[in-house]
Amino acid sequence: MITRRELFLALGAAALASPLSSLAQPATKVWRVGFLALPNRPAALDSHYLGAFSQGMREFGYVEGKNLVIEWRFADNDVKRMAGLAAELVQLKVDVLVTASNDGALALQKATATIPIVIVSAGDPVASGLVKSLPRPGGNITGVSTLNIDLGPKRLEMLLGMAPKVSRVAVLVNPSNQSTIKTLASIQAAGLKLGVKILPVEAQSPQEIDHAFSLMREQKAGALIVVLNPLFQQQKNQIAELAAKHRLPSMTADRVYPEAGCLMSYGSNLADSIRRTAVYLDKIFKGANPGDLPVEQPTKFELIINGKTAKALGLKIPNSLLVSAEKVIE
Repeated sequence: MITRRELFLALGAAALASPLSSLAQPATKVWRVGFLALPNRPAALDSHYLGAFSQGMREFGYVEGKNLVIEWRFADNDVKRMAGLAAELVQLKVDVLVTASNDGALALQKATATIPIVIVSAGDPVASGLVKSLPRPGGNITGVSTLNIDLGPKRLEMLLGMAPKVSRVAVLVNPSNQSTIKTLASIQAAGLKLGVKILPVEAQSPQEIDHAFSLMREQKAGALIVVLNPLFQQQKNQIAELAAKHRLPSMTADRVYPEAGCLMSYGSNLADSIRRTAVYLDKIFKGANPGDLPVEQPTKFELIINGKTAKALGLKIPNSLLVSAEKVIE
């Protein structure tokens, strides 16, 4: 039979052993990520394309409130604010920086040469000077390229396939976006080959978007291409309504536009590209050097067509586009 003294000693030993064993357990590492975004903060982040980042991180076991902190910074579509926000994130000494815009990538590059940066760039990261090459980026930057510039001519061809009688095409651009110039140039070069007049129209605010459509009417544009830009994505409903009002068949770079009522979109799925950045962060957290991780290029491009908008515009969807479409919205 155990004595009271033996029981007391046993309980005392257990009490001492418990805190010692807990001290021996390594604390779970909490990773801090800074995310620099150009648009306004969405009302519901999880349902926004930027919310795909958190979803991707969860797939790798990184959960906010458990082992992950995401420091979000939104520039409210003001490129001039990017430098200050980038510096702010660097001062927080985050483990990795992420951005989904070319302007954000350039701002982060200027802010630090040591903290790893993972990008989802709408432009050409090599031409922008962000990386030395796609296979061997070098430095502290890697990520995903959306090939938006290279797809400009293809988007024009598809738009003309839907509206073959059009001879004047407006291109809505945000001049504050550095990749816009090259994207516009690629569309203009394609327009020369196809015998189509390209009409650049600029906008940097919702009010300027209204004015841009008035200019399109004055210039007798017969169709519209919307260059990929966070402001335009934020104002997708406004753009869709104005395109319908002015009866302009519209080609865009992301599926959120035809889902809002624009005619069509062609490009990689931006939410999927943002979700893919989690692959890079997981590797960096495990010790990989960002300069050794190849920049990934999308291999799948989706064509989304709004069939209701086509009917409203009196357009017939050609079989060549129907068979290629990922989705036709009816």
